[in-house]
Amino acid sequence: MLDALACSSRDLGTNEIARRTGINPSSVSRLLGTLTGGGLVSHVVETGRYRLGLRLIQLGNAALERLDLREVARPHLTALAEATGETATLSVPGEGEAITLDFAGSASSVQSVARLGRPSVPHATAVGKVLLAHNREMPRRPLESYTDHTITDLELLAAEVALTTERGWAESVGEREADLNAIAVPAVSGEGDLRAILGLQGPAARFDSDAMQAAVRLLLDSAAKISMEWTR
Repeated sequence: MLDALACSSRDLGTNEIARRTGINPSSVSRLLGTLTGGGLVSHVVETGRYRLGLRLIQLGNAALERLDLREVARPHLTALAEATGETATLSVPGEGEAITLDFAGSASSVQSVARLGRPSVPHATAVGKVLLAHNREMPRRPLESYTDHTITDLELLAAEVALTTERGWAESVGEREADLNAIAVPAVSGEGDLRAILGLQGPAARFDSDAMQAAVRLLLDSAAKISMEWTR
């Protein structure tokens, strides 16, 4: 239906959309109600016809920004992976979760494997804690326990998020996976809005407390560079 509206040089009525798409008119009517409610389609009251909505422009711009972000961040992810020997990740904030947009894997035979499109767990990952620190909205009870180290108490989680805000970076020590440690930092706009989250993760036996502390400055510097290059 969106394609039919996009390919038309004029506004279309319900029956016209049904003919062009082969969808039953009653189904077209119901779908138009949903699309109009979401701003993807606009209803022209004077004619009763439909056209594409302005919300599509916002979605298109968001998609382009994320593609641009990936291009900007890629060399920094590669440099981080080479400098630390761990997997570097790039995530973007979503609805209550951050989503992995890109990553550069460790060259080590034993490595943490990131997955594109994987959502973070807000209370059990370093990336998730950065998101919580910027969203200021804590997850609801109960908090799922993934390992013996997962924070499931809301007061303890609030203290962890406050610490993340204060020092500018977050850590997860065996909280989502028992043998996986991670750190993460925000990449923000000039106005301080969270645009992306940069992370490092690796096996706990190698990416221990000392290794994480040593990598924090590299991660912060890379996030600052990404923020500057992306907003030019």
